[in-house]
Amino acid sequence: MFYRDERLALFIDGSNLYAAARSLGFDIDYKLLRSEFMRRGKMLRAFYYTAVIESEEYSPVRPLVDWLQYNGFTMRTKPAREYTDSQGRRKVKGNMDIELAVDAMELAPHVDHIVLFSGDGDFRSLVEAIQRRGVRVSVVSTIRSQPPMIADDLRRQADNFIELDELRDIIGRPPREPREIPGVSDPAIRDDSERADSLED
Repeated sequence: MFYRDERLALFIDGSNLYAAARSLGFDIDYKLLRSEFMRRGKMLRAFYYTAVIESEEYSPVRPLVDWLQYNGFTMRTKPAREYTDSQGRRKVKGNMDIELAVDAMELAPHVDHIVLFSGDGDFRSLVEAIQRRGVRVSVVSTIRSQPPMIADDLRRQADNFIELDELRDIIGRPPREPREIPGVSDPAIRDDSERADSLED
């Protein structure tokens, strides 16, 4: 439930939302996403969190980051850490949970409703803390994937659960084949560049 006069903020866990949408067979059109939630309330901020591979000559997530920055999103990025696992495979790790939690707690006194785009169960205690400040929290993820992308305890804690699959016709577009980047095994990082390709003014 949304009220047109309530102050709204979006917090988007980039890799988590990407994985949830891909599991349902579509990609997110961020221009449509922002327009939809501006329609639902008085949107003060839309934050987007992602790790960026800085060591590459070309960072695949950079086009998306640039587009979002120029189109009304507040970007939170940090360098992804690269490491080699026990099988000698190159892995990329970039967790933005702390940054998201700090921003949400700081903004909570200034909004009526926070929309969290993530199914990560680690955010349950954050949602509870925000609710104690009198702010309603909606969580956007999916239970229609196999396995479900949202942790059950996060879904229970939220004031409102929004099934991502039900937003498909509003904020979705057909998926595109991922561009393989040699040595990068994280599909969320590998594919972020694809989402920027069709984001036009």
